[in-house]
Amino acid sequence: MSPAAPSTGAPQLRPYQAEAVAAIVQARSAGVRRMVAVLPTGAGKTVIFAHLAALARQPVLVLAHRDELVQQAKDKISRALHSSGEQVAIEQGALRAQAGAKVVVASIRSLHPERLAQVLQLRRFGLIIYDECHHAAADDNRRVLEQLGAFSPGWTGTLLGVTATTARGDGKGLDGIFERIVYQRGLQQMIAEGYLVPLRGLRVETRADLTQLPTDAEGEFRLEPLAEAIDIEERNALVARSIQELARDRRTLAFCVTVAHAQHLAKSLNLLGISAGYVHGEMPYDQRAKVLAAFRSNRLQVLTNVAVLTEGFDDPEVSCVAMARPTRSETLYTQCVGRGTRLAEGKKDCLVLDFVDLSGLSLCSLPSLFGMPRAIDLMGERADEAAEAWRKIQFDHPGFEWEAGGITLAEVQQRAESFNPLTLQVDSEVKAISPLAWVSLGRAGLALHWAPKPDQMDEVRVMPVAARGKRWAVLLLGKERARFSHADQAVAAVDWEIEQRGQQALRSAQPDAPWRLQRPSEAQRAALAQLKPARTAKTVGEALHLLALARHAGVGVLLQPAADPKVSS
Repeated sequence: MSPAAPSTGAPQLRPYQAEAVAAIVQARSAGVRRMVAVLPTGAGKTVIFAHLAALARQPVLVLAHRDELVQQAKDKISRALHSSGEQVAIEQGALRAQAGAKVVVASIRSLHPERLAQVLQLRRFGLIIYDECHHAAADDNRRVLEQLGAFSPGWTGTLLGVTATTARGDGKGLDGIFERIVYQRGLQQMIAEGYLVPLRGLRVETRADLTQLPTDAEGEFRLEPLAEAIDIEERNALVARSIQELARDRRTLAFCVTVAHAQHLAKSLNLLGISAGYVHGEMPYDQRAKVLAAFRSNRLQVLTNVAVLTEGFDDPEVSCVAMARPTRSETLYTQCVGRGTRLAEGKKDCLVLDFVDLSGLSLCSLPSLFGMPRAIDLMGERADEAAEAWRKIQFDHPGFEWEAGGITLAEVQQRAESFNPLTLQVDSEVKAISPLAWVSLGRAGLALHWAPKPDQMDEVRVMPVAARGKRWAVLLLGKERARFSHADQAVAAVDWEIEQRGQQALRSAQPDAPWRLQRPSEAQRAALAQLKPARTAKTVGEALHLLALARHAGVGVLLQPAADPKVSS
């Protein structure tokens, strides 16, 4: 396989698509047999593997999950191979691929062991392309790859997975299937380069209460209890009114939890005079195709659906996505939102409506997809521009935190500008058990400054560590001394240790120790002045707190260490 353009009717590759083809060919030349290319929805993954199929010298197998993906891949590859006269065939249901076809596009669900054995009797595939390959780790899908020989030591073929996300809802990794990600391009980069439309977000709060709902092993809501909580007349009416008022004439996809939810939401939209239909995975193919055709021809403005339009649905005219179903799965959320990112004539952007229910869980939203806190209300602003503003706030005001709850980016900016890190509060449980001068470092834990000896200063830290069980480490006199399950246990242990060292040491660790109330030294004032933003302190205790925040919590930039004060307790 060579990355040069084949002399066929293959569509012209965009620059990044040509880069992806070259990266795949180069990786195979380097000995990588099982590889992944990651591109967001709308980037033209099918065009890439149609081009690769045209380049291939041996038979090609394309694996897909949905009927729409099978037919879509077949159509695009057929156009790419048209001038060469080579055949593209489908292996699915009653359709059988003829022996002379160069490319076989197969539904992976159709490839039970006996049928796949029959397919392999007719040809040996040199290139296997797995569309939406984040499904590959599922047991039966892996069985298909094993039967194809993809894991055999002597296999000489190539397995290429293409997907918008390598994350899976069940937590299974793809590293047991594929060796390497050989090409990757992100959503924000594609939007910045003009290959996808910008996403704008609006947050609509509902009264549905999800706080007591059970979750499965992956932390996702169980479908039946979730449907009972959100498929209610009041919420469906709110979603329908929001689509009417906010989406206006935009062609809209609404994602629901169950078939009944999709039907009820479509009915609520119809009652408002909005033309709406619904589709779901169990709907007969002909009936589903009829509804999709009505949507594409603008006879329907809104299409509600259940787990059927998250993959393989290609309608560039969609310019609004209504997330009527809450989810913790970034994979699912990305797939849903991606339905609206494709370019179309006259289309400027895609509006995402996040319907936010009462919940103690961290649910996905458009801000979280772009690396911002989930609770930010974009108020119709572009998510990529808001993400850049958020990064600037973090840089200018590192360590800034606020209480959970809906908030606009403008309010975040206002609070950040008035943020004083010295107001970070020590946990009430710590205050209840310790009389010593512990200070908060935010997410970086706690600190305590004390004097083991009259002219020696030590900074004790109780800090979170990435480990199960004992998650709080104690750093005392420059060394890690122990780990504890809870922060208050670590604090109690430090207090006891300091008390064992005598009254003078214990006195130095108390909030009203004389040294702590002295004016900051010249070196400390100079160090504070170099922080971004520059800080001032009235006492040595405040100065040490601010400098500890800079060192450990990223609150400011500490250019050089400040000298320890001389302590007289």
